[in-house]
Amino acid sequence: MSYTIIISLILLCAGASFVQRVCGFGFGVFIMTMLPFLCPSYGEATTLSGILAAAQSFYVLCFMWRLVVWRRIWLMMISFVVVSYVAIQYVAIATDSILSILLGITLILLSLYFLFFSKHVRLKPTRTLQLSMGALSGAMGGLFGMHGPPAVVYFIEVEHDKNKYIAVCQAFFLITNIIMTIFRAQRGFLTSFVGVSALYAVVGVVLGSYFGKLVFDKIPAELLRKIIYVYMIISGLITIFH
Repeated sequence: MSYTIIISLILLCAGASFVQRVCGFGFGVFIMTMLPFLCPSYGEATTLSGILAAAQSFYVLCFMWRLVVWRRIWLMMISFVVVSYVAIQYVAIATDSILSILLGITLILLSLYFLFFSKHVRLKPTRTLQLSMGALSGAMGGLFGMHGPPAVVYFIEVEHDKNKYIAVCQAFFLITNIIMTIFRAQRGFLTSFVGVSALYAVVGVVLGSYFGKLVFDKIPAELLRKIIYVYMIISGLITIFH
């Protein structure tokens, strides 16, 4: 592994961890804009993303686990496990080019939704919504390594305290990323490249999480979100036409 790849992984992971710590989600969305270009295969990219995202969530939960409202999570987990398993099996047989196009389209659609429509959508936190968001999160996590947005749509409606919102998001992401890593390992995506890369990139997890915490109360989160979504649109277009 070259020094260029190592440094790129650390910086990319630091940026993703920073975004996740400030906004409560976005690790997979941010890192998967570039990670597929650094990994030997798309499946390895999603596996590495999941491991690093789990590490970031674990780091945050070390300080916030007492704030987690566990009843917000369990029903979503049922549909998430089923759908994510099926999605990961599809990744194992699909070509990287098809997955890259789907990833690019998803990045653009998510960005447009959060930029222009999310404020106008109000959802009731019902069991049906939990199961639906869990299933959608499982599909996006299994296919693209970015299962945060559907979960956030639910959590942000039911947790109005921002610290509890951050805590419940990280608890969900930690558990789900561990589950998906097990599924991906069964399909052969947990390779030596992924393991070595994770050891280097975890430095970025700590750095990004630390600085993200510093600006959590100071930077307008809405401004940061808009910058991220524009970045996602540009990255999505690059991914599609690369």
